[in-house]
Amino acid sequence: MADTLTGNCLISQSGGPTTVINSSLAGLITEALNYECIEEIYGGLNGIQGILKEDLIDLASESQQNIRGLRSTPASALGTCRYKLKKSQDFERILEVFTAHNIRYFFYIGGNDSQDTADKISKYAQEHNYDLRVIGIPKTIDNDLVVTDHCPGYGSVIKFITTCVKETALDNEGMGQGDLVSILEVMGRNAGWIAAGSALAKRRDKPSDPPHLIYLPEVAFDPRKFLDDVQRVLSKEKYCFIVVGEGLIDKDGNYISTAESSTDAFGHAQLGGTGDYLKGLVEQNLSKKARSAKLGISQRAAIHCSSKSDNDEAFLAGQAAVKAAVVDGITDKMITLLRSDSDHYKCETGLADLSEIANGVKKIPENWINEDGVSLNYQFFKYALPLIQGEVEVPYENGVPKFIKLSGFRVDKKLGAHTF
Repeated sequence: MADTLTGNCLISQSGGPTTVINSSLAGLITEALNYECIEEIYGGLNGIQGILKEDLIDLASESQQNIRGLRSTPASALGTCRYKLKKSQDFERILEVFTAHNIRYFFYIGGNDSQDTADKISKYAQEHNYDLRVIGIPKTIDNDLVVTDHCPGYGSVIKFITTCVKETALDNEGMGQGDLVSILEVMGRNAGWIAAGSALAKRRDKPSDPPHLIYLPEVAFDPRKFLDDVQRVLSKEKYCFIVVGEGLIDKDGNYISTAESSTDAFGHAQLGGTGDYLKGLVEQNLSKKARSAKLGISQRAAIHCSSKSDNDEAFLAGQAAVKAAVVDGITDKMITLLRSDSDHYKCETGLADLSEIANGVKKIPENWINEDGVSLNYQFFKYALPLIQGEVEVPYENGVPKFIKLSGFRVDKKLGAHTF
């Protein structure tokens, strides 16, 4: 066991939520309660913004029922944000808050930008000789974090997408007469992992099953080829079911989107409208009925159709983060999920430098995409299928899901207000 570092731990969540982000939180709390050197367990409300405001709650005082209930509750129980640390005063304030509350362990659950934030906070603490161990826990439905085999949140979103495809396809089957084009736009930013996941709706011996066409950001979009693809499907089927990733680009690298361009605090494009663009192409050029649907945030909040494997691995990642910091004395790392080399799927945890995570984007390997550019091969199915196994048991009350809400016992503030 590493040298003991005694003090309090702080946990925060950041970025877009997933159905299993709270499972990682539950894993962190459950494991942290096992160590005497962690005297208090605090939660920072609304990510880094809550820490700047000194908005902290006492997680150790939460009931065991609430902690267990986190595993069947979607969205960020602690609240989240997309805030970029911009000035030296922000870092000074964070260190003041950490010092005032004797924070010695900081766990940040989030994606690329969150890991970058955690890395910068850790480096700032080191520069000022403040003993702090910082561990990131991965989170993103986009599955685009480098160095980890897959990300908590991904298995659940593609389980939900796949279910939506199978259900909607039955509707289309009854409505179509060789003239219906159904388009489903999904999230994923600049990587096509979510759109690719819809391929799991196909039966192994039925390649003609929907979705008939899958358009990924990894493959440059050609409008003429798209129209030919649609006509080819309609010549054989009653309808054409299309799944498209929001970050689809043309041969020049420009986004295919009808939405107004805007960016978030980290400079990432706010995507959307790709499905409507494809719908317009069909209606203007093929004179066919076309429908476009966009699931939006429902795809990252659908705990009723979440993956148990995903939920269990998110919990495991939270536990591993505490063990790494307390038992092994590790800092400046993010927990990774690793696939064992055994014949049967097994997930283990590893570690990667926080500095490796921020600016990389993991794309779907080119050799996992078939030559037609609109379907996936066996390699992808082998990768993705284990991630959607099992169902999360969600409690119901009066016919609707019953979710928990943290009691949120406030930690007394010791500092003045922060100026943003």
